[in-house]
Amino acid sequence: MDLTTLLGIETPIVLGPFGGMSSVELTAAVSEAGGLGSFGLYGLGPDRIAEVAREVRERTARPFALNLWLPFRRPGEPAPGEGFDRGDYDRAVDALRPLFAQAGAEVPSWPVAPLPDFHAQLDAVFAARPAVLSLVFGVPSPELVEEAHRRGIRVVGTATTVPEAVALQQGGVDAIVASGAEAAGHRPSFLADPEAGLVGGLSLLPQVVDAVDVPVIAAGGIADRRGVAAAFALGADGVQVGSAFLATRQSVAPPVHRERIRSAQAHDTVLTRAMSGRAARGLPNRAVRSIEQSAAIAPFPLQNILTGVFRRAASQRGDAELLSLWMGQSAGLSRHDDAADVFAELAAGVPGARS
Repeated sequence: MDLTTLLGIETPIVLGPFGGMSSVELTAAVSEAGGLGSFGLYGLGPDRIAEVAREVRERTARPFALNLWLPFRRPGEPAPGEGFDRGDYDRAVDALRPLFAQAGAEVPSWPVAPLPDFHAQLDAVFAARPAVLSLVFGVPSPELVEEAHRRGIRVVGTATTVPEAVALQQGGVDAIVASGAEAAGHRPSFLADPEAGLVGGLSLLPQVVDAVDVPVIAAGGIADRRGVAAAFALGADGVQVGSAFLATRQSVAPPVHRERIRSAQAHDTVLTRAMSGRAARGLPNRAVRSIEQSAAIAPFPLQNILTGVFRRAASQRGDAELLSLWMGQSAGLSRHDDAADVFAELAAGVPGARS
């Protein structure tokens, strides 16, 4: 089954899920254009998940995806649902204190609330019945896949290496996102440290296509029709695009973030654990440099929760030096301010499209 039929869409273009930067307006806009809009649910509780699904459906009757982070744990990170270590908190707060002051934000007090329970999030997604449940950081359980299918929900996993793609296919997913090292935001590697398995899309994509039998969606380094055409030439069944859409007025990225996306060059972005405790690609700024120099980065998700406090304050003030400026290596190819124009540019690269 081809990807458009599988997902119930017209054009094989998927909006990258942005976690804490997702927008109902942008999700609906991509779905309305004929692609698959996606909304990242990182950090959201069940009630808010239900609200998001309702708000998207108020704007579009077309298929959309909801995205969850599987409860994956790296060495040194607390197990999902466990409390945080006070020592990690104290060290991180001491290192971050100048950044809180610069943002005009108060240091969060101890104890820090944990993330929402994954199973409660999953139940909310099942109740919402999106067309697609997309997942990062691991292989879903057979029970998850079975229940999703029972409810008519397609399951899409994310791989950063060929072994991860094979593991996802064995886990029963319906399609796989092959995320190259160029991609923005967190590297959702789960079989090895992301820094040890950085594979660019040009190498990753054809090898994943050769290794699995389910549809493959290319992600990373795609921002215009040329990237789309290249992905299909390498065997992709569709593309997932983040930065070019994040730069549009329909996203919730503040204007200074959108401006930085459009002005970035390929060599500007870096992989850093500074802002969240996990490796993610973005533009380095004063906050990233300060945290990396301090060498006091708390484990995920504590670091992400702490920096999120001053990042929210900085967003309101338009201070790009204190934001998480997530973007991929093709961010500078982002030319459009409107999601419909981005979609039209990408769609022109799909085989058979009229230019």
